[in-house]
Amino acid sequence: MKNRQRIMKNYVLAIFCLLSLTALSQIAESDAVDKVFADWKKPNTPGAALGIVKDGKLVYAKGYGIGDLEHDLPITSSSVFYTGSVSKQFVTFAILLLEEEGKLNLDDEIQVYLPDFPKYETPLTIRHFIHHTSGVRDFLTLMALKGRNYLDHMEVDEVYNLIKSQKVLNFPPGDQYLYSNSCYFMLAMIVEKAAGKSIRDFAEEKMFGPLGMDNTLFYDDNRDLIKNKVFSYEKKTDGNGFNNLIMRFDLVGSGGVYSNIEDLLLWDQNFYNNKLGKGGQGIINKMHEEGLLNNGKSSGYAFALHNGTYKGLKTVSHGGSLAGYRAQLMRFPEQNFSVIILANRNDANPTAMSYQIADILLKDDLKEEPKKIVKKVDKPTSNSKTEFALKQMVGVYQLQQGVDVAVTIKDGGLNVLQKWNNSSYPIVNTTGNTFEIPNNDTIQFIFSNLDNEQTQELTVVQNGSKTICKRKEKTNLSETNLDAYLGNYYSAEIDAVYQIIKEDGKLKVKIPNEQPGDIERIDNDKFLYDGVVFRFSKTDGKITSLFVDAGRVKNLEFVKQ
Repeated sequence: MKNRQRIMKNYVLAIFCLLSLTALSQIAESDAVDKVFADWKKPNTPGAALGIVKDGKLVYAKGYGIGDLEHDLPITSSSVFYTGSVSKQFVTFAILLLEEEGKLNLDDEIQVYLPDFPKYETPLTIRHFIHHTSGVRDFLTLMALKGRNYLDHMEVDEVYNLIKSQKVLNFPPGDQYLYSNSCYFMLAMIVEKAAGKSIRDFAEEKMFGPLGMDNTLFYDDNRDLIKNKVFSYEKKTDGNGFNNLIMRFDLVGSGGVYSNIEDLLLWDQNFYNNKLGKGGQGIINKMHEEGLLNNGKSSGYAFALHNGTYKGLKTVSHGGSLAGYRAQLMRFPEQNFSVIILANRNDANPTAMSYQIADILLKDDLKEEPKKIVKKVDKPTSNSKTEFALKQMVGVYQLQQGVDVAVTIKDGGLNVLQKWNNSSYPIVNTTGNTFEIPNNDTIQFIFSNLDNEQTQELTVVQNGSKTICKRKEKTNLSETNLDAYLGNYYSAEIDAVYQIIKEDGKLKVKIPNEQPGDIERIDNDKFLYDGVVFRFSKTDGKITSLFVDAGRVKNLEFVKQ
């Protein structure tokens, strides 16, 4: 990392921040902003750096909590964080700069730059990769299924060979949107092929250097030192203190960018007045274009940017997370207002916090969108009414096969349990049959379709995206000999063996490098393990294979040995 005039720059920024804090305090809102982070402004507690941008100026820049618990180093606006998937927008900008230079075309097939990558039935293009419509399986999920810890160092060739070993795609390219870190890992490789240099060097020469982002880099070698770097932490299971999440991960593309508040301000402002490449707003406009699916509908994902709305205001954003790092860069372009939050604790939710900041500082611009009151419209009963009783909403709702949320009554109110990660939280009624998490109105839980005195649907609305969850009925499981499932199952695609064993009358799975874990039967020949669905397949009545569905990896085949 370069040190160009760093001492003088930090001195000037320190004075500027003091002036900015004064400006914000004049409108009597700094206390309200600080309250959002109050729980983190403590000794021996990780926290976050916050930057608030208005009309091109950093009107608020502050650190909350500790960046290095071993040395009691506080977080400041100069602290450097891993930004996770916020990195992806730097990759797409690099791709568009190369397109501007005539060195690639977005509709080029991947094999033009990576000729050893397998061909599938339908061509795969750079554009598919950018918009997450390729169907290529996610390498972080594949590594987890292989029994590899994402905190460990992974060689580029190892990951690339793993992606290349996938015999099938999750779906035909262009048919769906499904987030895949593999795509951006490979886009970084394509940048290197097209530019003739690493994405780290290309970004420094074409983006970070020209903008003066002296503390930002694609970190592709974990032996390199990073000045002012903060470390990441997770809460201990007993709630007393924190564990250090030591990360040797140094792959770039899917993530990999380290940066700070001051540098991300410069990046944010370039979206209003582009100084990179040939200049002008053409490349900026393109960054906001959403990809199209084969059916002509939007994929909902632009060039590593999410176009959204919040209480009637347009937003452009992207978050990131890995280890204990959490990040959000959210822009309200029509208000010339941005929120940048970089955190170093795994329980941080910088997206929700960004909305809280907007509630405080954009309160005069926000337009409260009317809450939808869900009324019973089908199969009325004599006791039907507009608002349902709590007991009528209690139950288990299925997001997808093997992924459920349980709604219960706790302390006189509704409580949600995400069964895939055991995260639990209360929800409170806002209007009609709509519920929200207290102090977080970015997610709504809407119950509907009363039948037999039970609601049959739960609609989860998050940032404009709706997910309909059907009430899950108990499955009538046939009597099955559990011994039939026992054995070793091998996947050539990830080169791993899963052992299905039985202990104390229960089935367990032994994944490489992990302790045996219980698998719960959810249907005939279907089991659930830590959010992963196991589907056993039979030939002539005998179990011959196992297919695994794990979110960003579908239909991964294991053959019984």
